[in-house]
Amino acid sequence: MTQWTEDLISDEHARTLDGLFLQRVHRSGDGVAYRDYHRGRKVWHDFTWNEMAAQVGRWQKALFREGIQPGDRVALAMRNCPEWVIFDQACMGLGFVVVPLYTDDRPDNIDYILKDAAVKLLLVQDAGRWKRLAPAIKGNDTLLRVLINDPGKSANSSLENDERVRSVESWLPERGSKPNARKGDPYALASIVYTSGTTGRPKGVMLSHHNMLSVSHAALTANACYREDLLLSFLPLSHTLERTAGYYLPVMTGSTVAYARSIGQLAQDLELIRPTAIIAVPRVFERIYGRLKEQVRTRSVLARFLFNLAIETGWKRFLYDQGRSGWQPQLLLWPLLRRLVASKISAKLGGRLRIAVSGGAPLSLEIAKVFIGLGIPIIQGYGLTETSPMVSVNTLENNDPAGVGMALRGIDVKVGENDELLVKSPGVMMGYWNNHAATSRMIDSDDWLHTGDQARIENDHIYITGRIKDILVLSNGEKVPPGDMELAILLDPLFEQVMVTGEGEAFLSALVVLNADLWPGFAQDAGLDPMDPKSLVNSKLHARVLGRIRVALKDFPGFAKIRRIALLLEPWTVDSGLLTPTLKVKRAKVMERYSGQVNDMYRGGLAGGDHR
Repeated sequence: MTQWTEDLISDEHARTLDGLFLQRVHRSGDGVAYRDYHRGRKVWHDFTWNEMAAQVGRWQKALFREGIQPGDRVALAMRNCPEWVIFDQACMGLGFVVVPLYTDDRPDNIDYILKDAAVKLLLVQDAGRWKRLAPAIKGNDTLLRVLINDPGKSANSSLENDERVRSVESWLPERGSKPNARKGDPYALASIVYTSGTTGRPKGVMLSHHNMLSVSHAALTANACYREDLLLSFLPLSHTLERTAGYYLPVMTGSTVAYARSIGQLAQDLELIRPTAIIAVPRVFERIYGRLKEQVRTRSVLARFLFNLAIETGWKRFLYDQGRSGWQPQLLLWPLLRRLVASKISAKLGGRLRIAVSGGAPLSLEIAKVFIGLGIPIIQGYGLTETSPMVSVNTLENNDPAGVGMALRGIDVKVGENDELLVKSPGVMMGYWNNHAATSRMIDSDDWLHTGDQARIENDHIYITGRIKDILVLSNGEKVPPGDMELAILLDPLFEQVMVTGEGEAFLSALVVLNADLWPGFAQDAGLDPMDPKSLVNSKLHARVLGRIRVALKDFPGFAKIRRIALLLEPWTVDSGLLTPTLKVKRAKVMERYSGQVNDMYRGGLAGGDHR
């Protein structure tokens, strides 16, 4: 049995994010802070808080030589690793403003951010990424220094082509002094986080030290995190949820963070690291769910029966433990079903998970029921980059997976006009960088932040019901929330991505990206050649796909049915400009790219009897 120890540093005691780090070093110097995989030596390496502090001091000595002043902006495009933390802490300890970038963002988007924030120094993961980025920012006169963390074999060409570029290894001094201990202003600007908007250019969200510290501390009053906790970090640190909850919060509690090698190796890392806590977006759970569903489909009738019985029994046990239902004799089966079914699936996630947080987008209730039924404690939360980011979260003791929990301590919420959720919080941003008009649209004169999400509040629990801007209005006046339909459709592993269309039309259609791994078998089962592009427009195949979609949408009202589809094999990606770096679909861009297919779906309306 693990003994759980609380070792919390309050936001008032920390004052600033760099102050928090120094307090943790003082308390836990020889404790393990981070675990990372060394790709060269092919071993996992632990870093103590003292070792991290020594590196922060070393970086600060080099940064000081660059002549950057407090308040100047610096940026990093790095994978999750100890160097991300070292750079962030070194810069904040000198009063710089940190601008995190997504490593897989489009070069033109990064160029826009660097210019908009007038960034003076940029840290890049490796020479390959710099080579991809360099042409886009060639004319940036504000950027004075580019540091390449891992130049590799391309070091010479990268350094020769631009005098601003240095390798981190040659730039850092052999040793530094102690990290700078300053008396910083908690309400000063700490970071500008650019939102990956689904329309238009990203906006820079200005967050103070107090914004992120207050939210981290409030989150800990809802769900405890302990010194013995081991978090596996794989959501990008440029994502505010991971940065606040997966970085600053563990510093606040003295927990250890291990960095996953890659998303492709996540399954192996979960079994190897055996984390007690993870933070993820719903897509991660959706993919695991999809694999589970496919594996179970090929098993024996008995195996499928036991799997479904385990979920059903586990869910009833969950409701009983939560005090929302009475005891039933079926619960006596749980110890056996846990040993035969649930424990084997839990082992694939390391076997020690005591909490899994889902945020960033809605999590399907069906998926939540499967994981919770198998004994994996998923809690869903809600927030925005503009709220640092957490507003609410379920607790392990009061967990309603249909909602996003209760507002955190010190945060007020209410439902305004058009059922919009409004928020007042110490985590509400300072405003948008260089964009007063957008700030005034987001935060009203009474300091309520307008989320753009529709919600209802029952017994202090928040339930998100839709997105105001994403509502489709059919020609008959019926209003349809496409996001809910898309979530339901994506529960079928055959579908990789989907976007429901129909604004101003008489019926709904959908653009559907098929799972590339399942497409060949599905096409052959229909007697079609998966390599022939004409197979994607085969009417009999469309009827089969529409049948599966109809099953997925069985609980939706009659007018919320998909009548026509366009099948695609090429996935929507960040590089193609159809996804944001946080993997949200840019609906307008998708509509523009596939305008021909959309027009074809609505050409001639519905034929008589075509009302599947």
